[in-house]
Amino acid sequence: MNTGLHDGLGGEADEDSSVGLDIEANIKEEIEAMQTSHKKALFQTINIDIKCVTFIKTQTPIDPVSLVHRICKDAQQSSRKQKSRWIRRLTPMTLMGKATEKGLEEVARAVLAPHFHQEGNVSYKFAIRTSIRNHTVLTRDVIIKQVADMVGNPHTVDLEHYDRMILVDFYKNLCGMSVIGNDFETLRRYNLAEIYNPTVKPPLQINST
Repeated sequence: MNTGLHDGLGGEADEDSSVGLDIEANIKEEIEAMQTSHKKALFQTINIDIKCVTFIKTQTPIDPVSLVHRICKDAQQSSRKQKSRWIRRLTPMTLMGKATEKGLEEVARAVLAPHFHQEGNVSYKFAIRTSIRNHTVLTRDVIIKQVADMVGNPHTVDLEHYDRMILVDFYKNLCGMSVIGNDFETLRRYNLAEIYNPTVKPPLQINST
């Protein structure tokens, strides 16, 4: 960038030339800082007008599945008190689309492929967990059947001893999906409140006769 501050001065004013170069460098730094500030933030809150639900959009290189798993794993291994006062459950979504049969198909094709459809993949046992809020177009049974059919052979359904869990969430006109590991139940279904303060189940009462 040429500021015109040292044009035509030749080599006689070394000090002035140095000052001009310093100013030029400062301007260049300011421009680069302005350009950096306009880049997309790694985390962005999206308002979808559903009570008690907040969407956080992430940018590369943040992977929502890895991020949520690490947060829950750290919480499980931590001896500190819970700091996330207003957060209960975290649900990672690898990809989102329209809450229609076609939209679900497009999302599922992209999300399932790396986990189930790679060449040389072994057979996995999988389970599907759905969450539906403010949506009445597709029923739970229709969603589960469509996703299971797209997983296909040689993989099999196992609701208790699964290798991979498929999370499918419908919110109004949006649907999202992700594939997670087999420690979903161990991590309290990604419920931070339960990880920090597990609910104590009452003892079973045995009726005597």
